[in-house]
Amino acid sequence: MRLGVFCYYLSSNLINMVSTITLNPAIDKGFEVERLAPDHKLRCPNPSVEAGGGGINVARCIRRLGGDVQATFLSGGVNGSLLESILRTESIDFRAIQIAGETRESIMINERVTGAQYRIVTEGPDIGLEVFNSMIDKILAGVDTSGMVVISGSLPKGMPIDFPAQLAARVNHAGGRCIVDAGGTALQEAVHRGAYLVKPNLRELSELSGVASLELDDVDEAARALIGQGQCQVVVVSLGPAGALWVTRNGSGHIPAPTVKQLSTVGAGDSMVAGIVHALEKGWEISDAVSWGVACGSATTMQPGTQLFDPVDVDRLYNWIRQKKS
Repeated sequence: MRLGVFCYYLSSNLINMVSTITLNPAIDKGFEVERLAPDHKLRCPNPSVEAGGGGINVARCIRRLGGDVQATFLSGGVNGSLLESILRTESIDFRAIQIAGETRESIMINERVTGAQYRIVTEGPDIGLEVFNSMIDKILAGVDTSGMVVISGSLPKGMPIDFPAQLAARVNHAGGRCIVDAGGTALQEAVHRGAYLVKPNLRELSELSGVASLELDDVDEAARALIGQGQCQVVVVSLGPAGALWVTRNGSGHIPAPTVKQLSTVGAGDSMVAGIVHALEKGWEISDAVSWGVACGSATTMQPGTQLFDPVDVDRLYNWIRQKKS
């Protein structure tokens, strides 16, 4: 198996540039049919094909907002080549680390009659621990650990569950800020090893707190306890239609979500992370940054299939949120 950096696209200068890491990227395919029915040939006139995976989506959103970003990801097979081609077309600066397996696919099917959405996500390749250990330095070689680094999305088979925590520790030691959007043990480890900001949803926060479920009134206390357990400085809890709650050692706040016509939830969480990171990179206060993130996430739900937000919608929704907060 040939390992190594496939290419640098655009500038390799990482000054004032957000870095994202995606270890299990995907080709996102969106289909719309009148109604799902077995044993029938279902017509889909305009399928969509997008570059996907947590960190890649974050990078695409930041680029759409006008920010500088570089995406690092594992790339394999035909789908990996397609992923790279799409990012070139979108003028995304990237580093693709070659692997032997095939980059996975994520399929979304929207049923027009009912509005129901079906999502099928393949697992992706098995990297193998020994192979991954030989790749760590290659993955981090072009990442500015003294800046803002985002690791988002699932981990492929064979990868140590504590890699996001390892990354957070390196970034923290270098004086940077690591944003982790993961789940389960990976998130728990990252909280204790120096992640600057984590973004659990309500279910994930419940798991981290060791309880079956949390009521909205309990979220603030649970998030503060999470910060008290480790080196994490900011917890942003995504609450779906209820918006988001941000908590630091010194304060907290609730950001309401605007009511919009929701067409798809694909990419909404990644859009929120991108909005928060882009705003923090510009020096915004955490309350305004999370407001911008909620506006980005809400704007993405207004788009069909796997499409991301329109910046015009983001501006409009952010102004609505600011008015509601004042």
